[in-house]
Amino acid sequence: MNQQLIQIRDQQRQTWDRFSAGWKQWDKFVVDWMAPIGEQLIRSAKLRDTSQVLDIAAGTGEPGLSAAKLTPRGKVTLTDLSERMLEVANENAAHRGLANVATRQCDACELPFADQSFDAVMCRFGFMFFPDINLGLREMARVSRTGAHICTAVWGAPEKNSWATTIMGAIAANVEMPPTPRDAPGLFRCATPGLMTEAYREVGLENVAETEVAGELVFESAEQYWNFMTSVAAPVVAGLAKADEPTREKIRRTVHEIAQQTSNDGQARLHWSALVICGEKPRLH
Repeated sequence: MNQQLIQIRDQQRQTWDRFSAGWKQWDKFVVDWMAPIGEQLIRSAKLRDTSQVLDIAAGTGEPGLSAAKLTPRGKVTLTDLSERMLEVANENAAHRGLANVATRQCDACELPFADQSFDAVMCRFGFMFFPDINLGLREMARVSRTGAHICTAVWGAPEKNSWATTIMGAIAANVEMPPTPRDAPGLFRCATPGLMTEAYREVGLENVAETEVAGELVFESAEQYWNFMTSVAAPVVAGLAKADEPTREKIRRTVHEIAQQTSNDGQARLHWSALVICGEKPRLH
């Protein structure tokens, strides 16, 4: 990788290390929220009980840990840029009594595995942050065996993800944020329908399918939503850091008001949408 991509990678590692405590705190909430996405990834991966599975950008362990339950005679390798996130994943694996799980700190664009090592590769919400999307996909294809399924999830369109845009919109309305280049790492970098499908085909994957998985994220209150986003979302914390105390309080009030309007029972109900893309490494003819 060139120096610019290395710099992006190192910045990402520092960010995820810094926010690992927040992700650990909210782990059960996130696991429950994202379960339908993990289930779609696992279905698409077509696992067998002997499968060798690679879960990239695994964070605190999902969907790899769920895959490990389905592959008792196989093995699941969890990778992530952040060693601290993988520490949480190891704790979760031990808590569930999973003995067929290993972790490896590494860069998705430079995977430390031999060619044709895995029967399935999964990546839930990693591609938006990779320094180079195509390089990451080429690496996944390289370490996959012929016939293996490569399954990834990315966030869909911003207008379908009010869980993110509600607070980020309030920040942007009150704090001057630098413009983000279209192809720079970010939450909605891969949201354009067909973008990931085309990237899959460019690296030679076949039978590519793109499926939307969507739902509603329910918070007990607007305050819980605020606490969640300010614990786990680096762009939120970075944006609020640019605000003085009165402006920060104004943003908080705005977010609370918008979140409270989503429900008449005191809860905050926010929408989410993800795209799950799956392709197959061509078999030898």
